[in-house]
Amino acid sequence: MRYFIEFSYNGKNYFGYQIQPKDISVQEELEKALSTILREPIKTTGAGRTDTGVHAKKMFAHFDTTQDLSQQLVHQLNSFLPNDIAVYKIFRVNDDYHARFDATFRTYEYYISLEKNPFTQDSAWQHWRRPLDINKMNEACRILFDYEDFTSFAKLHTDNKTNLCSIYKAEWKQNGSELKFTVSANRFLRNMVRAIVGTMVDIGAGKIQPEDLRNIIENKNRNSAGTSAPAHGLFLVDVGYDFE
Repeated sequence: MRYFIEFSYNGKNYFGYQIQPKDISVQEELEKALSTILREPIKTTGAGRTDTGVHAKKMFAHFDTTQDLSQQLVHQLNSFLPNDIAVYKIFRVNDDYHARFDATFRTYEYYISLEKNPFTQDSAWQHWRRPLDINKMNEACRILFDYEDFTSFAKLHTDNKTNLCSIYKAEWKQNGSELKFTVSANRFLRNMVRAIVGTMVDIGAGKIQPEDLRNIIENKNRNSAGTSAPAHGLFLVDVGYDFE
């Protein structure tokens, strides 16, 4: 039987979600807990793989077992897992349903602190030395909707079969001294959101103009875009599926 699990994690202490040969990952911790409690080897498949230091407020994975599971497993897992990983739901799905390939959209949020803040050092980019023009950054956001090939924001030398993505939403909002970038798409390339944010910050700081974003995208060259924003400001906040 196939089950979906909904969980979240603080990525500070992990080398991303996906299992690594030598480094600790969220997937490793999750599978160790499931295997111990269910007393059988459990392998999970996540909705995606987040980079080292990136957080997830809402993440999904699927796994298979012969056992009939109940919500009591949620409590057991939370008692077993480290404090920086939390499980919310476990539910049965069709046996062919896939956490990664059946996801219809993913939404990320990126946080920037416009003033030095000791309480968000691990959850926001501390960008207080130079002001940012949020209007220009939102002007650049609207340009993203005109394109589908985001090679310029993709991590080099990956196994992507295509660099095409459909972006549904992209906007910056300011709440006091904090900026939040929200972006939704059917899929994201590795490092894509952080590369977009780094380029947007260059626009907000006046280093380049919003219309320059067109040339950056059309060049299809990672070297044309800005430096990737720090990982700790990035959160996966939602993954969508066509089921209740």
